[in-house]
Amino acid sequence: MRERTTRTSVTFLRPFSLAGIDEKLDAGTYIVETSEELIEGLSFIVYRRVSTTIEAPTKVFGQAARQVITIDPLDLEAAVVLDAM
Repeated sequence: MRERTTRTSVTFLRPFSLAGIDEKLDAGTYIVETSEELIEGLSFIVYRRVSTTIEAPTKVFGQAARQVITIDPLDLEAAVVLDAM
């Protein structure tokens, strides 16, 4: 199967939380990566999302250390909307 990965950045003006993450994340810009796989055997090209992750600083090792957390893209979208209010 062929896969594709999309990287985008999301900026939050205020601290925010996402389901599955115990702590609130600080305001700032975060890298979001979505991996998708090609669904083969169709007469047109279509991809299915496999995973969505967000790259965040880890508070244990300081700002230079990063952690990659699997998230639900709908939770991210809701957090973005809430931050814009």
